[in-house]
Amino acid sequence: MPASRPAESRPYHHGDLRSTLLAGAERTLREKGTGALSLRELAREAGVSHAAPGRHFKDKQALLDALALVGYDRLGQALSAADDPALPLERRLTVLARAYLAFSIDNAELLELMYARKHEPDASEQMAAAVDRTVGSLERVIADAQERGEIVAGDPQHLTLLTGATLQGIASFAAGGMLAPQAALDGIEEFVHLLLHGLKPR
Repeated sequence: MPASRPAESRPYHHGDLRSTLLAGAERTLREKGTGALSLRELAREAGVSHAAPGRHFKDKQALLDALALVGYDRLGQALSAADDPALPLERRLTVLARAYLAFSIDNAELLELMYARKHEPDASEQMAAAVDRTVGSLERVIADAQERGEIVAGDPQHLTLLTGATLQGIASFAAGGMLAPQAALDGIEEFVHLLLHGLKPR
């Protein structure tokens, strides 16, 4: 009787094919981009038949949606770990912005996928909940600060969009090599200070 193959070469039979495929997909995303993702190729790398991934992902878009949700979970955990409601507003926003920027620097390709708007209808509700856990957490911080009179009145969603767009611009500069990642992280305190107080001389 032939010796059985090692467990790691038969991931499907041990119930971890889904996570194996997602890990492989994220690796491909980082190294080659979304266009290089292929369920057939991921199956080959995982050592399973080309049909096996279909038990978990009906097509490439379903795989991309699942990978985006992994990214949102990871970002949500990073923001949750950094947040401290007891901190003064400026300091609280600084640690949240730094956590977001650190995530974006380490996961530039994944973040781009997370913000892509094309999703399978079945994933739309999960995606909306994931956005609420991440972007929505910042919006709630801003709304709470408005109630305390620490931030100007206005639509908190709009203010969050402006804040996020500026922060994402810094992240894009870091990802594109126009700004060293450490310099970007080191500049977050100044960014938040200017965001709250403006550029006008005081």
